[in-house]
Amino acid sequence: MMTRPLIAILRGIAPDEVEAIGKALIEEGIAQIEVPMNSPDPLKSIEVLSATFSGQALIGAGTVLSADEVDAVAGAGGRLIVSPDCNPVVISATKEVGLMSFPGVMTPTECFTALRAGADGLKIFPASLIGPDGIKAIRAVLARETKVFAVGGADADTMAEWIAAGVHGFGIGSALYKPGRSPAEVRERARAIVAAYDRCLRSGDR
Repeated sequence: MMTRPLIAILRGIAPDEVEAIGKALIEEGIAQIEVPMNSPDPLKSIEVLSATFSGQALIGAGTVLSADEVDAVAGAGGRLIVSPDCNPVVISATKEVGLMSFPGVMTPTECFTALRAGADGLKIFPASLIGPDGIKAIRAVLARETKVFAVGGADADTMAEWIAAGVHGFGIGSALYKPGRSPAEVRERARAIVAAYDRCLRSGDR
């Protein structure tokens, strides 16, 4: 299966629904999933996803704010740590236990602080405040191989513009999942987002 640089953000999801939602996402081509730590019983959801879809998807946590939370996610089987801020302590703790680190950044200073601390990539958040022009300017000073994800403000209709600005991938939350949406609804939204991303690849925007 092609691993697209698309991360599903399941904010607010409950453990009793996470397996069905995860299955829908993975089958439609979104194989990176984060459960924010301010969701109901997030570690249980991560545990369920990790046990059920081991080898099929990269599972982890979002809104990770401390080294203790990093350890808890690792204990639940998670392999991805996403944060809303640039905290070198969290980044270092993440790398120490062998997980992938994608901290939230908004300025060039935060970008380089995160990379020097060992981050695997950058989460531009909230991307809607910076816009494609802002990301293009920041991208110009980053190493070409730096993985840059836009989070907040990107959806199926705007992907091409963000990619043209130098974004590598996307973290997608409410455009995919909100509490109360059925697996069928999430599947339909995932299919549209994957189709939009694939159209960008075919048109040469990547």
